[in-house]
Amino acid sequence: MAAPAPGGPGAAASAALDELSRNLTYGALGAGNGSLSGAWYRRNQIHLFGVLLAILGNLVISISLNIQKYSHLQLAHQEHPRPYFKSVLWWGGIILMAVGETGNFAAYGFAPITLIAPLGCMSVTGSAIISVMFLKENLRASDLLGMTLAFAGTYLLVNFAPNITQDISARTVQYYFVGWQFMTYGILEILIFCILLYFHKRKGIKHIAILLTLVALLASLTVISVKAVSGMITFSVTDKMQLTYPIFYIMFIIMIASCVFQVKLLNQATKLYSTATVVPVNHTFFTISAIIAGTIFYQEFLGAAFLTIFIYLFGCFLSFLGVVLVTRNREKEHLPQSYIDFGHVPGKQMLDKIQPDSNGLSYGTLPDGSDSTKSPSGEKKEV
Repeated sequence: MAAPAPGGPGAAASAALDELSRNLTYGALGAGNGSLSGAWYRRNQIHLFGVLLAILGNLVISISLNIQKYSHLQLAHQEHPRPYFKSVLWWGGIILMAVGETGNFAAYGFAPITLIAPLGCMSVTGSAIISVMFLKENLRASDLLGMTLAFAGTYLLVNFAPNITQDISARTVQYYFVGWQFMTYGILEILIFCILLYFHKRKGIKHIAILLTLVALLASLTVISVKAVSGMITFSVTDKMQLTYPIFYIMFIIMIASCVFQVKLLNQATKLYSTATVVPVNHTFFTISAIIAGTIFYQEFLGAAFLTIFIYLFGCFLSFLGVVLVTRNREKEHLPQSYIDFGHVPGKQMLDKIQPDSNGLSYGTLPDGSDSTKSPSGEKKEV
């Protein structure tokens, strides 16, 4: 068989395959695999560094969210509250959030997507712990159970995630980008996204499953591009410059665009539904989408044993269940009374309740929705 002509497309493909074979190493299944032994630790030092970055990043994000919430509470208790963006404490929370997101971004350069993405549960459980200490919120039995399940799931995720070491270079990303696996996945994702977007925009269906599925589909592109950009930056620092390749900027644009539209759709979901509902559903959908993206694009489960995959998925299930328990009914404990019932005021007798109208200038509305009262003669008078 003749060798591919130098400089031709066959030579480029052959070079990409050679680089993949050098940069892609799958851990052999042995006594050390699936247990935190010395051999496992030596094989996965680079992964554990990525895990440490992700966990620290998520904990810093938890602290930042609680600091921002605390600053809002402080401003609300002031007689003449300032705008929140003039609060030094609020800006401190924003800076910490940027630091945490930077840690998450860097983690994708050292560990597989299927290992880093599920660790988002640490942000939710960490926020629950910090809110108890910092904001003096109640610690419930369901919180303790949820944290225990989330930590157990995290242990299984770290221990049984794909044992794969992969240096992400520009040629590696190019090879995966034009592969038939990602092409098929991309076409299916675009079709599903367009169908859901049609029902959301044209039919006006705003169900949480549709909104957060749209977010998850965009998130799959986000994690693919984030790992590509972070991996190429890491490869540029440790080996050879990769930032001169066009694929780096293509992935960078995909990362920014998918993040922007993802945040926009997520904001729509939080406006329509409570945070206690959006957080666990979004975490579950995002993690599943990221695992599928990592499996298809970067082939992170290639060569993994069935038992390893099963225990890994069970760890994901435990983390999902832990997040649900931690966030369940949390907002209901802090909701103010939604209406004023004058039927319980001594000396007053009313047949209906007056509902405060947050959209109008009047204090409340009558049951028929009008802002008027009746005079003794029966004529309506505007309030």
